[in-house]
Amino acid sequence: MTKYVDQEGSASLDFYRGHGGYEAAERVLKELKPDEVIETVKDSNLRGRGGAGFPCGRKWSFVPKDTDKPKYLVVNADESEPGTFKDRVIMERDPHQLIEGSLISAYALDSHICYIYIRGEYYDAFLSMQKAIDEAYEAGILGENVLGTGFRLDMTMHRG
Repeated sequence: MTKYVDQEGSASLDFYRGHGGYEAAERVLKELKPDEVIETVKDSNLRGRGGAGFPCGRKWSFVPKDTDKPKYLVVNADESEPGTFKDRVIMERDPHQLIEGSLISAYALDSHICYIYIRGEYYDAFLSMQKAIDEAYEAGILGENVLGTGFRLDMTMHRG
């Protein structure tokens, strides 16, 4: 996850796309159904990055599928675990990775609104994430027609 964080320009969309960024999201949105994404994540045993390490696929499977109510994806980047800086590093130096992961998650959950909560002290991370979100909207990676697939996702940052 931190392969490129020490390289110059790693926070930019051009850098991220030049290193295969958003290819996974495009493949997922064009080739898989949301349930297939959830099953793939379950099979991978991918776990959350918080203290409990709860299996992501299991958590995703709890989200109701047959509802008219909106579904929200909330990314908790508060990083309240003592002594950790895992979220901040990614948000400052590889923010498009977080956006791509959120995009895949939102698609799997049929969510069209994503909120990213970031602790107030992480001003540089906030600026880096906001710039990346703006780049993603401009490039058609976020918004009404994500990557030309017809899927819609709006993403908003909230500072604590």
